[in-house]
Amino acid sequence: MADHPVDEKLPPLKMATTGLQHVAAMYAGVVAPPLIVGAAIGLSATELTFLTGACLFTAGLATFLQTLGFWKIGARLPFVNGVTFAGVAPMTAVVASTEDKSDALPIIFGAVIVAGLLGFLAAPVFCKAIRFFPPVVTGTVITLIGISLLPVAFGWAQGPSPTAEDYGSATNLGLAGITLVIVLVLRRFTRGFVKQIAVLLGLVAGTLIAIPFGVTDFGPVADADVVGFPTPFHFGAPQFQVAAILSMCVVMVVSMTESTADMLALGEIVERPADEKTIAAGLRADTLGSALSPVFNGFMCSAFAQNIGLVAMTKIRSRFVVAVGGGFLVLMGLCPMAASLIAVVPRPVLGGAGVVLFGSVAASGIQTLVRASLDKDNNVLIVAVSLAVGIIPIAAPEFYHAFPENAKIILDSGISTGCVAAVLLNLVFNHIGGKGRDAEDVTHPMEAGEEISETSRTAVAP
Repeated sequence: MADHPVDEKLPPLKMATTGLQHVAAMYAGVVAPPLIVGAAIGLSATELTFLTGACLFTAGLATFLQTLGFWKIGARLPFVNGVTFAGVAPMTAVVASTEDKSDALPIIFGAVIVAGLLGFLAAPVFCKAIRFFPPVVTGTVITLIGISLLPVAFGWAQGPSPTAEDYGSATNLGLAGITLVIVLVLRRFTRGFVKQIAVLLGLVAGTLIAIPFGVTDFGPVADADVVGFPTPFHFGAPQFQVAAILSMCVVMVVSMTESTADMLALGEIVERPADEKTIAAGLRADTLGSALSPVFNGFMCSAFAQNIGLVAMTKIRSRFVVAVGGGFLVLMGLCPMAASLIAVVPRPVLGGAGVVLFGSVAASGIQTLVRASLDKDNNVLIVAVSLAVGIIPIAAPEFYHAFPENAKIILDSGISTGCVAAVLLNLVFNHIGGKGRDAEDVTHPMEAGEEISETSRTAVAP
């Protein structure tokens, strides 16, 4: 009996090229979080290169866990795992609330380790509780992730430092705009592999264009070693702060929810539907990978949705192809010179590409909300209030200024507060007390949910 396409082993050359394609499709997504967090902390170019390499290395290890697996760990589907965007806003909130920035990464790493271990223990239960995270919740949270990250892209577009003389200059904004246009043109007029790596090609082109303007620094590459290893706890032993742990636990719930949705979608695409057992095994791989990642100076890991689209487009379903991609990620993590290449890219160029990258995340959330039955009064209210709560830290950064610093770590993350609001409102409106008004349609959020029956209309008619 022939193997299922998921378990098929392709010829070496095809395995390598298609594995590289998966890496190209998700590379920008893996390196963006360490760039954002590292910049917020104020890491040097060398430290930023190290952090980026560590995230590539741990993404490869997490991908091995998910695709190859062992025991009851790993969905054994063509999943690429890497640093989740959901953790960026809470991590930057931790950085902002930490007086000594050298403690920021140890605090983040400690919180991720605890959240990962708790998530691992909760995986068998969580896969049963997924009914409390319907599209109205997951769509709202994913949309907030994108919206929360867009200000980062706008900041990059203006320059590396708000105190610099050229911050927000026409040159910087022009480079960001040119990079954005290049990415859009590539996405519009190319196909296949080139289209998939449009963001990566945009970063390369934008960097080359920036050279004559004197904003491209090749120093990090010249100073980087060819071979290196992400030394365990390079930035210090993990610290365990309650507020940061709670914040990352919320992110873990978001990550597990998104991964579950991704597993269900991928299972349909590869014609091996993900059952409860598969989802539990996949969540164990996500959470164990996240718990191990900080040991090697990486962040929380989860499935990358863009690679699901790549599987659907190429029709190549082999999990071993993705495992080869994980091998490339590990090799890149062990080569600081390769990891340092991203440090060469000027911030305005990153900003232009970031608009596409982060905007796409928000668009993915909107796509999910399309399936959320927004013709129902309850769901409209859930989305409306949750988005409003989640956008507070972006629209009014000083809104929670009077709250204790520990509380602000959670409150200043729109993703965390928006997720909590969406889950609670979904429970109140769609679960507690029966269906109630569930079935009632509205044509506008401000209209009353109660409809006047035909009998009532007749009764009050003149």
